[in-house]
Amino acid sequence: MTKVLVVMGGLSSERDISVMSGDGVATALREAGMDVIPYHLTTDIGDFVAVLTREKPDVVFNALHGRYGEDGCIQGLLEMMRIPYTHSGVLASAIGMDKAMTRRIARTMGIPVADGFVVSRSDFEVGHELPMPYVLKPNDDGSSFGVSIVRTTADREAALAVWPADKMMLTEAYIPGRELSVAVLGGQAIGIVEVVPKTGYYDFHNKYTAGCTEHIIPAAIPESVAVEARDYAERIHRVLGCRGTTRSDFRLDDVTDPNRPRLVFLEINTNPGMTPLSLVPDIARVCCGLSYRDVVVRLVSEAQCGK
Repeated sequence: MTKVLVVMGGLSSERDISVMSGDGVATALREAGMDVIPYHLTTDIGDFVAVLTREKPDVVFNALHGRYGEDGCIQGLLEMMRIPYTHSGVLASAIGMDKAMTRRIARTMGIPVADGFVVSRSDFEVGHELPMPYVLKPNDDGSSFGVSIVRTTADREAALAVWPADKMMLTEAYIPGRELSVAVLGGQAIGIVEVVPKTGYYDFHNKYTAGCTEHIIPAAIPESVAVEARDYAERIHRVLGCRGTTRSDFRLDDVTDPNRPRLVFLEINTNPGMTPLSLVPDIARVCCGLSYRDVVVRLVSEAQCGK
């Protein structure tokens, strides 16, 4: 019987979402007949190492999100202990978590990204910013934490009010149009979803509150755009050296010139959520006929060390 330690929680702003993912994964793996050990990660890393040493799991299912769990840190620890784990390795995780670095790589590959740059609060306060409208978001966080769309001076002041003094933010030109995500599993793009919030934009509340966002699967977009989106997602996954599953997010501007829709890459998520409202399980179910359990079992079967 395969013994799987499901690590969840963690130290980032996405802790609660990680617990939701981890609980779902643990239940699914038990139903699949595996020996499952749920583990809630805290600042006591010594306890985590002790549990790994004592339990000797065959695989660690990494259900952590955000800083320390998705940025190469926990992956490095598991590499040192030679314990196979799910999702991407140290380097791919570290690069994927850094939105600005991922943007640079995408641009060198010929994949369109929005105009933008990383900025400190002090520089922003003295006017180092883009023309409105633009988007502000943490360079190394996920789940839409801390994201602001700045259309007015009032929006700018509101963003400043919640901006930690030591936090670097990525500012990007606002791309009108539609929100798309592409799921990649085993190196292949398996489907595209359009997310349509009932109000506002796809922020944390709309992502994780039932009934607030519609998932349109497959996305109702021209086939030429779908081919382009799948290609971009697969190439970013491959060039970064990702494994398991990833989710790449895009904006489709079909507003500025409806006859020439423009696809713009935003970011890659190397450890996508596995909550009941998460996109990757939904895409896998609709596009591939894979159940939630099928997906997590596959990720366990492909777990490894290295790279």
